[in-house]
Amino acid sequence: VQLVESGGGSVEAGGSLRLSCEASDFTESSEASEFTETNQCMGWFRQAEGKGREGVVSRNKDGIITYGDSVKGRFTFSQDKKKNSFYLQLNSLKPEDTAKYYCAPGLCSLDDVPYYARGAKGYWGLYTQVTVS
Repeated sequence: VQLVESGGGSVEAGGSLRLSCEASDFTESSEASEFTETNQCMGWFRQAEGKGREGVVSRNKDGIITYGDSVKGRFTFSQDKKKNSFYLQLNSLKPEDTAKYYCAPGLCSLDDVPYYARGAKGYWGLYTQVTVS
């Protein structure tokens, strides 16, 4: 299943962006269960140039949403099952938020970010770039 990420861009510090992640190119809803069913794990992580992955947000199967310490109070996760999409609202952006952002269907915990692999979940896609100056 292809992941289509969008919404990134270049903004000034203090600005906002809304990232989207849509599942496409599937015929059976079971192929993209993280998008089509309730209480599924999903999240986002990011990677800045020259640095390792950083967990941004995860939602587990109990519906508990966990944000990384660096984004708490500024970023908000949401989902729209009718559109097979989930979102990340980025507010009060800082230069240190500059990174490649990856949506992560099937990510249940921020602790799993270093080991997360889209391919293992049946997904493939690129990323959306966020640049804050």
